[in-house]
Amino acid sequence: MKRLKELYFKYREPVDYLFFGGLTTAVNWLAYALSVGVLGLSVTAGNIFSWVCAVAFAFVTNKLWVFRSKSWAWPQWGKEAAAFVGGRVFSGLVELAGLPLLMKLGLDQTLFGVEGFVAKIAISVVVIILNYFLSKFLAFRKPK
Repeated sequence: MKRLKELYFKYREPVDYLFFGGLTTAVNWLAYALSVGVLGLSVTAGNIFSWVCAVAFAFVTNKLWVFRSKSWAWPQWGKEAAAFVGGRVFSGLVELAGLPLLMKLGLDQTLFGVEGFVAKIAISVVVIILNYFLSKFLAFRKPK
């Protein structure tokens, strides 16, 4: 148990990032299901709504628990929020461009009955890593 605790504290930030990333995915899926299934929004509107909910949730959890940026003073959190959302828009564009590129490069295999799912998993890993570094070094970077 002591060794596990030591490992957690050594790798706390990436472990917390993955944990809250899982919760962010759950928020995204729940918001999508509610907006499309209950509120009757279109798929596109539901997807946009769920993305906004997920990014807002991810910003707060990343700010407070992953990167431990505690200040809510306007200049700081405004810059953090703008950088965070900008980073998420950028990584979304990477995913949009990367998925078809990976499929053209040969990762177009069907997995679980879903065409191109291998490429989707691969680009998701790239986006998760990209988001971590964008958050750490752009949105929530520690002052020098």
